[in-house]
Amino acid sequence: MRKFKIPEIGSFRLGLGLVLLFIFVVLGVILPWFAPTNPLTWYKSPRNQGASLHHLLGTTNLGQDIFWLLTWALQNSLVLGLSVAFFSTLIGVFAGLAAGYAGGWVDRVLSFLMDALLCIPSLPILILLAALFGGQLSLPVVGMALVLFNWPYPGRQVRAVALTMREREFVNVAWFSGESSLRILGRHVFPYIAGWSAANFINTVLVGIATETSLAVIGLSSAQQATIGTMIYWALKYQALLSQRYLWVGAPVLSIVLMFIALFLVSSGLAIRSAARRIG
Repeated sequence: MRKFKIPEIGSFRLGLGLVLLFIFVVLGVILPWFAPTNPLTWYKSPRNQGASLHHLLGTTNLGQDIFWLLTWALQNSLVLGLSVAFFSTLIGVFAGLAAGYAGGWVDRVLSFLMDALLCIPSLPILILLAALFGGQLSLPVVGMALVLFNWPYPGRQVRAVALTMREREFVNVAWFSGESSLRILGRHVFPYIAGWSAANFINTVLVGIATETSLAVIGLSSAQQATIGTMIYWALKYQALLSQRYLWVGAPVLSIVLMFIALFLVSSGLAIRSAARRIG
């Protein structure tokens, strides 16, 4: 019986995760442009219809096509998660490299900011912001708040790597050869954290989508915007389970579960391949 090597396991996870993500990209990025009507508008379709060729997942109690509503929800959730992950990873990597390599007062100031933000729980702050904004947070506000509280995670870990890397012999040789600090960080230090940064990026996408979904389900995110969380919120509000409208609540729940599995597979696959490359 063949034994799989660690790099092969990483490649399998990465490949399977990318296939699942590709499906979600098609559903959430391409298909919304082909929606026959605005799925957010109420009573555009017959109410409480079952699955059929005209309505693949049926319709809601509000006369919305569940399939097309799901594509719009996936689009907004993916945009939010990717935006939060991009800016959080970008800020965290730059701050971590600057703190670890520069040292001194730069390291002290940035480390203090990271530690302070890591100690503050983000969900109560978001709930407080929702109260200040009249009980509903728009997606841009949620995104900015999540970036604020998530960049310290990659920042602290990148700082630890930069602290060890700056003492390496090849970094000292590059410095004595006259290379600038930016060139040393970009050419000699960043390649060691590139794979990990990609894996952390995927994890942050998970955090962004999960947090917005949690806020929406408890009614603190804007219910006028289609996301996975607001789909579940409206389904629960109109008693979809009691009225046996299982596709209405089941479609977004299954979508977010499969999306999390896909992102986890991609993240773990990248981490395994990055670790195997460093060992090899």
